[in-house]
Amino acid sequence: MAKTYGVGIMGAGNISAAYLRLAPLFKGLEVRAVADILPEAAQKRATEFGVAAQTPDELLKNSEIDVIVNLTIPATHYKVSSDIVSAGKHAYSEKPFVLTVEEGLALKKAADERGLKVGSAPDTFLGGAHQQARQIVDSGKLGKIMSGTTHVMSRGMEHWHPNPDFFFQPGGGPILDLGPYYITDLVHLLGPVKRLSAFTGSARAERIVSAEGPYKGTTIKVGTPTTIHGVLEFHSGAIITIGASWDVAAHGHHNIELYGTDGSIFVPDPNFFGGDLTTTGIEGIRTPVSPWDHPFGKPNQDLDTETPRANYRCAGLADMMLSIENGQNARCGLDVALHVVEVMTGLLKAGETGQVLTLQTTCERPLALGIEEAKALLKA
Repeated sequence: MAKTYGVGIMGAGNISAAYLRLAPLFKGLEVRAVADILPEAAQKRATEFGVAAQTPDELLKNSEIDVIVNLTIPATHYKVSSDIVSAGKHAYSEKPFVLTVEEGLALKKAADERGLKVGSAPDTFLGGAHQQARQIVDSGKLGKIMSGTTHVMSRGMEHWHPNPDFFFQPGGGPILDLGPYYITDLVHLLGPVKRLSAFTGSARAERIVSAEGPYKGTTIKVGTPTTIHGVLEFHSGAIITIGASWDVAAHGHHNIELYGTDGSIFVPDPNFFGGDLTTTGIEGIRTPVSPWDHPFGKPNQDLDTETPRANYRCAGLADMMLSIENGQNARCGLDVALHVVEVMTGLLKAGETGQVLTLQTTCERPLALGIEEAKALLKA
């Protein structure tokens, strides 16, 4: 990357530490300031990572900032990203970057008018395991992918999150909170979705917070579906079943399974950059895949534990900024993120109406990120 871009962080919550810690791994990114509506939160992060603490307004006006990472809560993502674009800066948001297609189209219009980039997490599909899965799918070894399943299910957020109320309100729920990882990975592996339908429901009208913290023992009223079972028909012809639930004590489903005419592939959790891959041939014998030497698959976190992980958050941001210079589509660009938002909100709408919905958005399948291309994003 020829230029170093000044990065600002808007929102000093838990996830900000990951961005501040990992951004220095990437070429062309220099975090210069962090802002929050709570000055003490911004100051804490700024002191921890040696950057400036600012108010949100100061960050928007900071001439040393080229791109702002929006780490506010999902309900404010559209407003904050709109403010970032209006301030003449590129915007990269945590997921979901908007909560409606209309918001996404408005943000796209504003950015296009100013010649600015908008991108969004998740970028975990750029991880070594998921890019290796992409290479296997594209190789034709499995034949044509015609069907599959994806499942993200647990007993809910109230058992570990100290303040989980917003997860159970409109804009939350398992499909909007965790769905971006799974649906983005499916779009990366298979291309855009054509049609969908779903059934939705909730096992409980209220949830009791059991996580330690100030809200332990309090009751949350559930305002959004906590179980979603849907079917996605892709333009490629693949038909994928998706299950997302916070009403499940335990299950035996793999994260993502894709079934081709000549074999199957079992893809690891798309919430993470790494993981184990398994494939079968037409005879159905499972064979573990030896990991390739992809830089975004190498463990760099929790190295002193039994389960070290690869975490390269900011890869999507670095790729987006490089796309300004090389003219390629950003792999975590607005069009992909907007299509994923329509899939997620479409599943919720289909659950309400019982309709089969044809999507109005589409996107190009994100470019694969090979070993050398990934290395090129990292500092030596």
